[in-house]
Amino acid sequence: MDLTVLGYVIYLLISVVLTVWVARTLSRNGRIFLADVLKGDENLADAVNRLLVVGFYLVNFGFVALYLRQDATIDTARHLLEGLSVKIGIVLLVLGAMHLGNVFVLNKIRRRGTLEREQQPPVAPQAWTPPAGA
Repeated sequence: MDLTVLGYVIYLLISVVLTVWVARTLSRNGRIFLADVLKGDENLADAVNRLLVVGFYLVNFGFVALYLRQDATIDTARHLLEGLSVKIGIVLLVLGAMHLGNVFVLNKIRRRGTLEREQQPPVAPQAWTPPAGA
């Protein structure tokens, strides 16, 4: 088997396993955060969580597929390992950037919801006063 093809197979296996592991970890641990962001609506949190996981898979698998191509020929084990380390490192950076982007957006939504909850009066007004000068 050609070392380039072997590199492709190893790259795909590692990238797919990493993507699935990260998606499952984020989904399992992010559910509580989503429920808080969505004001305790568990069903909506589960639905949004599933949609985020599907989007995560689509973007990451698309990137992995597009980044598969190797321009240089791989003729030694050293070149194979160097090429794999660069490719897998880039995939890990993309996974991390996507995670940080998701957390940033969800934190903004959460902060906005918290501010809206704090702006409402704790009790209903007791009386109405007409404006001055009327």
